[in-house]
Amino acid sequence: MTTSIGRSTADDIWVQGYDLAGELMGEVDFGSVFYLLITGRLPTAGEARIFNAVLVALADHGLTPTALAARLTYTGAPDAIQGAIAAGVLGAGSVFLGVFEDAGRVLTAAGPTPDTGEEELERMAAEIIEDHRGRGARIPGLGHPFHKDGDPRTARLLALAREHDLLGPHTRLMLRVQERATSPSGRQLALNAGGACGALLSDLAIDTAVLRGVAVVSRAAGVVGHLAEEARAPMGRTLWHMAERAATYEARR
Repeated sequence: MTTSIGRSTADDIWVQGYDLAGELMGEVDFGSVFYLLITGRLPTAGEARIFNAVLVALADHGLTPTALAARLTYTGAPDAIQGAIAAGVLGAGSVFLGVFEDAGRVLTAAGPTPDTGEEELERMAAEIIEDHRGRGARIPGLGHPFHKDGDPRTARLLALAREHDLLGPHTRLMLRVQERATSPSGRQLALNAGGACGALLSDLAIDTAVLRGVAVVSRAAGVVGHLAEEARAPMGRTLWHMAERAATYEARR
């Protein structure tokens, strides 16, 4: 068995070949260290800015099922905050937080490279759309229940990528898919933050196997924020009693 992630001696702690206390602490932000742990190298200044922006983009989105699950779990076990945090992120999947991975896998499977031309990207986009239409499947990363005319996080992320010349082949392919794809009613679908993040992270060489993990780490920070609020201004019991009042019991015999 071998690992390059980290090791400790009596005097030092090493993370991916860097002296943790001497080279990283106080010198490198958390997002960059997270990137180092995943990829084995520190990001460039532009890569660090985009990676940190991705983490910020998904940190919180209000009283979502993720936050509610965490708050209700904390209500039942306030002595074990780690359980509440876990409850909050265990629902990462096709609806919440899993779009990072789903979009990344679709784009990576198409095989774009830095040398892929515009015509080839158009062909790849058409094939992705046709494949999903043929299966009656939604294209991950497109559409949003609230931001129907454009996700403000997406616009900011793309602006940062252009600013740092990091609008890579996966993101360019995602944009072509978004331009071509429409809803069943014919409405053009907006590129949501999950889709943009999945594409940008793929361009930053993040393995698709851990894309969802990046989303989970991001949202875990938001969950802790909800639990800090829950500790000082609880709503868990209120939510519990609201559910009891709203639910109707139906005997099945």
